Amino acid sequence: MMLHGFPQAAIEWEFQLSALGNGGCHVVAPDQRGYSAGARPERAEDYRLEELVSDVAAFADELGWERFDLIGHDWGAYVGWAAAAEFPDRVRTLTAVSMPHPAALLSAMAEDEDQALRSQYLDMMRRPRVAERILLADNAAGLRKIFDWKIPEERVDDYIHRLTQPEAFTAALNWYRAMHLTGPVPPVPVPTLYVWGTEDATIGSTAATTCAAHVTGPYRFEMLEDISHWIPEQSPEVLTMLIMEHLLSHRA
Repeated sequence: MMLHGFPQAAIEWEFQLSALGNGGCHVVAPDQRGYSAGARPERAEDYRLEELVSDVAAFADELGWERFDLIGHDWGAYVGWAAAAEFPDRVRTLTAVSMPHPAALLSAMAEDEDQALRSQYLDMMRRPRVAERILLADNAAGLRKIFDWKIPEERVDDYIHRLTQPEAFTAALNWYRAMHLTGPVPPVPVPTLYVWGTEDATIGSTAATTCAAHVTGPYRFEMLEDISHWIPEQSPEVLTMLIMEHLLSHRA
């Protein structure tokens, strides 16, 4: 199961879905809560991490999956960390891309000046109506800038089109606005691969390199030089190879 991040959609995994599917895997990438018109609660509190994690279990139940491998990028990785910690009997392996374990990120934000500066944008994202106005102004110029021209323009246009549908962008931002309602995420006991790009504008090296302290199972950290936050689309071949190696290493 592959979980997308902000401000994207399941289509960010297009390359990986094709490669893993052609390799014999049964792969599913849902548009998560708020990103689908059919699952878009209005209240910010309905986007608490606990609700997002429960969605993962519900997806797996609907698919008839007792055990499954979980892959997430950005917010999808945030959910992945929590789901793997809560359901270690169901999550066989975790692959987290860009976003480190939430506890590692929170510690870095509190103790590392560089990470604190990188995370200042969170305050704006949490402010009702303000983030919508700033990021969607001038043909969504602020939202487009987030991608730092690292992925194809036509894909960015697709994401912008999706998020400018009625209530869609507010729903995506509600993930940020519900962050304060979430308790600590425990260490993850399942085999975990964490992939981070050295040019990530939002996640610095302190959060990335201290992530291992929050995994009690087998752990592998891969650092991609000169790659940004948008790893699945900027470096799809390398990421897919790493995912395949990780899955094959823990087939039992």
